[in-house]
Amino acid sequence: MNANGQLIETLTRSETFQNYERAFTEATGMPLALRPIETWQLPFHGQRKENGFCALMAGKSRTCAACLRLQEKLAQDALNQPATSNCAFGLCETAVPVKLGSQTIGYLQTGQVMRQKPTAASFQRAIDQAGKLGVDIGNEQTKRAYFQTPVVSRRKLDSVTNLLAIFADHLAMKSNQLVVQTANAEPTIITKARQFIGEHYAEDISLGQVSSIVNTSRFYFCKQFRKAAGLSFIEFVSRTRIEKAKNLLLNPNLRISEIAFAVGFQSLTHFNRVFKQIVGQSPTKYRGQLPVTTRFQLPYSEFCVKPVPPRQVDRSNRPQRFYAENCKP
Repeated sequence: MNANGQLIETLTRSETFQNYERAFTEATGMPLALRPIETWQLPFHGQRKENGFCALMAGKSRTCAACLRLQEKLAQDALNQPATSNCAFGLCETAVPVKLGSQTIGYLQTGQVMRQKPTAASFQRAIDQAGKLGVDIGNEQTKRAYFQTPVVSRRKLDSVTNLLAIFADHLAMKSNQLVVQTANAEPTIITKARQFIGEHYAEDISLGQVSSIVNTSRFYFCKQFRKAAGLSFIEFVSRTRIEKAKNLLLNPNLRISEIAFAVGFQSLTHFNRVFKQIVGQSPTKYRGQLPVTTRFQLPYSEFCVKPVPPRQVDRSNRPQRFYAENCKP
C-alpha cells in the first residue's frame, strides 16, 4: 500500500469519518465509503446500508467483475471533480474526490440507488444483462431485492453530492494535519527504513542491513523502530510482505507457492503461518473469498510477480539475546 493509501486508511479509522458516516447513512439511507484511488474491492460490500440487490450481485464472480469495472470508470471520471456513473443493471453511484493539496488521494463514495422507480421492464433488462454474463438472476429473492432499491431524485442526489464535497474539504484539511503530524513525529531514520523495506521486501532483509543503511547501531534502530511503528522490525517486514501477497492473490494464475517466494518468504510453511497469524485465515481460504477477476482487469504493477535479485543471506549479523527478546514477532 502506498502513502496515499495508508493515509486514506487512517482517515477511514478516524473518529471524524466514522461519526460522519454514521450520521450520513442514517439521514439519507445510503451507504458511504472512503476509498483509495486504486482498489479491487467493492467499497460498500458488507457495509452499513448496502443495497440488497448489489450484495447479491457481488456474490457472483461475473457480475462482481462488472461492478469492479464500474468502480474503475467512476474513479477515472471523478479524479478532479464529482462524478456519477450508472451500472449495467440501472443503479448509480457517485464519487467525490478527496485531495491533499492539488493531488487526489481518494474518494468519498455513495450510491447503489436508482433515479427512476424500478419496473417490470427495467428488471427484465437487468435479467438480460446478467444473462449476457452467464448469470441467472430471474429468481424471487433477486427480484424482491431489486424492487426494494431506494429511488433518489436528481435534486436529492445533487444535494447529497454537495454535502459530500463539503465533507471532502474537511477531510482534506485533516489529511494535511496527519501528514504534518507524521512528518514531525517520525524520525528520519524510520522514514528511510520504511522506504527501504517497501522497495526491497522481496529480498532477504535483515535488521543489521537496514540499521547500516540508516547509519545507526542495531540496538538504537531496533528501539526507535518499535517506538515509531508500534511493531518490531520483523513484524513490520512480515506485515509489508503479507499486504503485497494479498494483492498478488487477486491473480488466479499465480500459485500460492509462487506468491510466497515472490514477496520474500523462504518457505511456503512459514508464509502460510504468518499469513494466517496476520489475516486470520489461510491464503487459500482468503483467495477463495475474493471475486474471480481476470488478468486484464488488474493493474499490472499489482498482480505480476517481479523478478528479484538472488538472495544474499547476511551471516555476519548473528542474532543476539537483545534482538531475540525485543525484535521478534
